[in-house]
Amino acid sequence: MRGLSQEAGPAVQRKPFFQRLRRLEDQFQSFQEVMLTHLQAIASNYNVSYNIDARFQSLAQGSQAMALAVNQSQAAMQSDLGHLKTWMRKMHRRSRKVDSRLLALGATLSERSQQRARERKEQEAQRETLSSLALDMRALQDTLARLMHVVQSQGAKLDTLEERLQVAGPGTTAPAWPPAQPEPPSPSAPKLQGTRQVLRALLEPRDSPQDFADNLQGTREHPGSGSQRSWPPEKPGEICNVGPALVFPNASTKNVVFLSPGFPLGLRALSVCTWVRTASGYLGTLLSYATEENDNKLVLHGRDSLAPGSIHFVIGDPAFRELPLQPLLDSRWHHVCVIWTSILGRYWLHVDRRLVATGSRFREGYEIPPGGSLVLGQEQDTMGGEFDSSEAFVGSVAGLAIWDRVLVPREVSHLAIGKEFPPGAILTLANATLVGGFVQRVNCTCLELCP
Repeated sequence: MRGLSQEAGPAVQRKPFFQRLRRLEDQFQSFQEVMLTHLQAIASNYNVSYNIDARFQSLAQGSQAMALAVNQSQAAMQSDLGHLKTWMRKMHRRSRKVDSRLLALGATLSERSQQRARERKEQEAQRETLSSLALDMRALQDTLARLMHVVQSQGAKLDTLEERLQVAGPGTTAPAWPPAQPEPPSPSAPKLQGTRQVLRALLEPRDSPQDFADNLQGTREHPGSGSQRSWPPEKPGEICNVGPALVFPNASTKNVVFLSPGFPLGLRALSVCTWVRTASGYLGTLLSYATEENDNKLVLHGRDSLAPGSIHFVIGDPAFRELPLQPLLDSRWHHVCVIWTSILGRYWLHVDRRLVATGSRFREGYEIPPGGSLVLGQEQDTMGGEFDSSEAFVGSVAGLAIWDRVLVPREVSHLAIGKEFPPGAILTLANATLVGGFVQRVNCTCLELCP
């Protein structure tokens, strides 16, 4: 029993020792963990402090570089400011010079504007003078035309008296006229001599009616030694040898006549003359000239929606003048001349040798361009086409001719009676290259015989 107790005693003593040993091991392990944690914290703090030092060093270097750059920029800025101050002084001096020049220029411009105003006033006065002179010239031409007719009638009476004296018989002697006594020269002698020269020039023989018709047809032959010239009209009021006539029977878009080659050069003056007889209650389109740029460069047309007998004279659409042609609605032949010039924009309308309308400021300084399409009887909406039957002309046209100048009243009067064809026509009915639709071309001996 004792032996069992002795063996049990050391076993009891060993248990507390192992327990203590285990506790110590546990404590040692926890101590190691704590030490490891402290060492890691110290190591991390050391790394942070090392990084902070490196950052402080880099910041110090950056601040030094920045300070150096700031110093350099300040020096450069001061230099630039110095240059700027110098440039500002120069600009200030230049601005003074420019101001002085502007003042001088303003004074010069004001003087020039005043001079231009004076020149404009002078030009207006000159234009008024020219217009009055033009009116005086036209009145003088009309007076000379009337004087010519009076002189011609007196010449006819003298011829009749000479024939009567010749028929009186061989025993009859002409009364002896006393010799003319020389008269002393008077101050008005040069004027009378000039008037005689003018009347002599007016009474010189002109083209015969046959030559007149040849001009209308575009051809003229010089008469031979055996040729004879007839001087119509054979009856009072008859107009003969007017050349070909064109008959437009109805308002069809196919009834059209083209005149070629149109206008080869630009026109600053224009005279369009023709005999017209309309078969409808309104005037259709007599003439239409269109280009690629504008289809209404030159138009003479009267729509059925307008006032009856009125016609629009268009030059370079939309500019136009409305002309009265009411006498043309009686289904009889009438002679019409429409004349225009870009000088002061003057225009005239003659009907049967009478001036029925005139005006100014119509397309002043304008030029009708060349290279377009010239059409009779239709109004062009595009160059050479797109006709409208409501704008078509119905009736007859005879002896149409176009000049690139202004015809004077004497020329218009002689043209209207078939006495003389003015020279220089650029287009006539002989230039009708294409006659389309139901348009008829008729050669008439006298105007009253034309359909």
